[in-house]
Amino acid sequence: MSSKQPVCLIIGAGDYIGAAIARRFASGGYTVCLGRRNGEKCKSLVEEINASGGIAYGYSLDAREELQIQERFAAIEDEIGPLEVVISNAGGNVNFPIRETTERVFYKVWKMACLTGFLSGREAARYMVPRQKGSIFFTGATASLRGGSGYAAFASAKFGLRALAQSMARELGPENIHVAHLVIDSGVDTEFVRDRYRDRGINPDKLPQDTLMNPASIAEAYWQLHMQSRDGWTHEMDIRPYAEKF
Repeated sequence: MSSKQPVCLIIGAGDYIGAAIARRFASGGYTVCLGRRNGEKCKSLVEEINASGGIAYGYSLDAREELQIQERFAAIEDEIGPLEVVISNAGGNVNFPIRETTERVFYKVWKMACLTGFLSGREAARYMVPRQKGSIFFTGATASLRGGSGYAAFASAKFGLRALAQSMARELGPENIHVAHLVIDSGVDTEFVRDRYRDRGINPDKLPQDTLMNPASIAEAYWQLHMQSRDGWTHEMDIRPYAEKF
């Protein structure tokens, strides 16, 4: 199973952003490892990448569980190859009025959108620092920068993830580890976002072209970040469509 290609692990490898990142890195010559809570959902993407000449593996992985993270990292390092890129892409976007936000909801969202980043980022650093090489990237959102009505839980978690990324960038940059946080300040073209438009009485198919962000465009941003020379590393990048208000 050992691969001579560099290895990229995507944690939270969903059907849109995560899948697009996997395709981009596979096309760039990377072996891609995909982790999501239901690993069976990776099957079609793994088959697609392998059929196109790439190398991909899919795993069931609950990124909130420390032992699962530790075991998966160790297995990839032992069986496939050294991790060069680790991307924490777990979600957790929910909307609850503050008076209806239970302790369980708040804690669950924090675990999904912040704790997962800590566990995966820390484990990546443990392998990358001795080699003095690697990239660790975190997927943020509009909520990383400002809280919105109904987003107390999600914004708190994403604020925390951003602070984690900043701290890690300062600590690990001198170790030649590129840490970056991406603020995706837009609706992404996913079925979830399209359904939210429909709930508001808007037909997403009637939106002006490029109103929603193409996951492939996000994936390209991750690729370009990893390709940067270390004398000009970006530590935070915000990306949005041309028409997005901010």
